[in-house]
Amino acid sequence: MKVRSKRLEFEHFTNLANEWWEDSGKFKILHDLQPIRMKYIIEQTKPKNIKNLNVLDLGCGGGLICEPLARLGAKVTGVDFVKENIQAAKVHAIENNLKITYLKQDLENLNLKKKYDIIIIFEVIEHLKNVSEFIKNIKLHLKQNGNLLISTINRNIISKIFAIYVAENLLNWIPKETHDYNKLVKPEELTNILEKENFYIKNISGLFFNPITKRWRISKSKTKINYFCSAKLN
Repeated sequence: MKVRSKRLEFEHFTNLANEWWEDSGKFKILHDLQPIRMKYIIEQTKPKNIKNLNVLDLGCGGGLICEPLARLGAKVTGVDFVKENIQAAKVHAIENNLKITYLKQDLENLNLKKKYDIIIIFEVIEHLKNVSEFIKNIKLHLKQNGNLLISTINRNIISKIFAIYVAENLLNWIPKETHDYNKLVKPEELTNILEKENFYIKNISGLFFNPITKRWRISKSKTKINYFCSAKLN
C-alpha cells in the first residue's frame, strides 16, 4: 500500500492557494458547504457566548471557517502548513476588517502557546500519515471539557467511487489528486483513536448530497462517504 507523501500533499495545496476565495473556483464545494459546516459547529458546541471562546482551526486553508467565526465574535486562530494559504487568509481578513491570528506551522508538529475551547479539523486527517499521533498532540492544546470537531471521508468502495473518482474526475467538485484512498479514515477507526485519548464521542453524522434537490444536508445514518465527528475531552 503506497501512501502519498507529505511533500506531494504540500505541493498540491500550494498550487491551489490563490483559489480559496473564488466562489466558483477550485474550492466551490467548500463555499457550498459553508452553511452546513457552520451549523454543525454551533449545534455541537452550543456556545452561550461565542465571544468568550478561543477557537483553533487546524488546516484553515484560506480562512473559510475562521472568518464567519470571527464575525460571531470568537477569538480565532487559524493554522496551516502552506505559506501561500496563510498569506491568502491574512489578506482576505485585512480586506474584511477581521481580527484573526494566522500561523504557518506543520500541523503534525504544532508549537502553540495556549489552550483552546474549540478545535476544528475539517478535511484534514485524510491527508495525514499518522492520525493517532496527531490526535495525541492536538489534545495538549484543548481545554478540559473542550470540543473537538472533525470532518473527513470514510474508507470503503462507495467513498472511493463517489468521493474520489466521481467528485474529482467526473464532476470536478474537488481538484484532481486531492485525496489518497489509503489515507481515508473509517468512523470506527477515528472513534477508537479518540476514546484512547480520553475523548467522549458526542456525535457522528454523515454529509449527504441530494442529486435531485442539489442540496447538502447532515444525516445521522448516511456516513458511508463524508462524515462529521464531535467529541469532548474528559
